Amino acid sequence: MSATGVLLDMGDGRQLEVRVSGPEGALPLLFLHATPGAAAPVRAIERAVHERGMRMVTFARAGYGASTRLRGRRVVDVVPDAAAVLEHLGAGSCLVAGWSGGGPHALACAARLGGVRAALVIAGVAPFDADELDWMEGMAQDNVEHFEAALEGEAALRPYLEAARDRLVSVPADGVRASLGPLLAEADKAVVTGEFAEDMASTYHEGLRGGADGWVDDNLALVSGWGFEVEEVSPPTVLWQGDRDLMVPFSHGQWLAARAPGARVYLEAGEGHLSFVAGTIGRLLDALVEVAA
Repeated sequence: MSATGVLLDMGDGRQLEVRVSGPEGALPLLFLHATPGAAAPVRAIERAVHERGMRMVTFARAGYGASTRLRGRRVVDVVPDAAAVLEHLGAGSCLVAGWSGGGPHALACAARLGGVRAALVIAGVAPFDADELDWMEGMAQDNVEHFEAALEGEAALRPYLEAARDRLVSVPADGVRASLGPLLAEADKAVVTGEFAEDMASTYHEGLRGGADGWVDDNLALVSGWGFEVEEVSPPTVLWQGDRDLMVPFSHGQWLAARAPGARVYLEAGEGHLSFVAGTIGRLLDALVEVAA
């Protein structure tokens, strides 16, 4: 199906890069991309959304791609941007989904954005100040290092992510697996090939082409107060987490599952951070549609 892209004027001097594909007038699935990420789609996810009769709607968070930076943004600050996207579409309701660093942003929308019928969180990060959670335990060392830098502030974090951005902004599809290296579980390595590797490379190219601002601000937001509480989420929620994930540890999914009221929970043995695209995404979207009904 054809896709359209637009730069929305946010009225505060910023622009927001938005991409829409799928049946005109259908229910939108607002997909909050991973960290780092972009409005560019993962085609396996996009196809699964279309097959269920929905529109796939993505936008590059502030500082990624062509979206203007919003310095000092919190996770909850995604909500006005999401509201502007829905207004642009003329949509009174939607489903939301978020992957990895997009997970908290999907939860923010479920908590604070009117018209959200249900939410899906895939390998989503838990709050940094979560009680009874060792937030970095089980993370690959690379992630531990950049989140430790984030705790010191932008001056410490930016050089680290600028160097990582230089490696990713032009990485070829056949170099993605090597570029992610120790961040990948065995289940993830098996799917970083072919079309999916192409889409991962495209995401990095598009999201980071203007610099590392979005990535810097995402990571600062993830280790700061989110601006809302997980317990505020009232729409039905589907949570998925793999127990081999080296980017967002299994314990994050367990913590969210214990605190999201009435969530449908998939805590999956043998799955990593990326492996869900190989077959699980359809099942998760079916669950999302079912709980929204």
